[in-house]
Amino acid sequence: MTAIFEMTIATETLTPDELQQITGCGRRADQLIWLEAQGWTYFKSRGGDPIVGRMYARLRLAGITPASVLAPGGWAPDFSALR
Repeated sequence: MTAIFEMTIATETLTPDELQQITGCGRRADQLIWLEAQGWTYFKSRGGDPIVGRMYARLRLAGITPASVLAPGGWAPDFSALR
């Protein structure tokens, strides 16, 4: 998991194009609806644009909830479905 944290980060937040690609929505209002529906944490800029942290997005897209990383015992993959 340390490889996720060692990746080069161009900026701390997602660009508008990256946010559009993740949400599939071009309009700001639709992006906010998608982020809320998926349970993503975000902030709003003064202009109302959603701001999503790059590291947060990497964790979420990898299927890791940031809260589970901070929980006692940490995060571990679930191999119970594998035979």
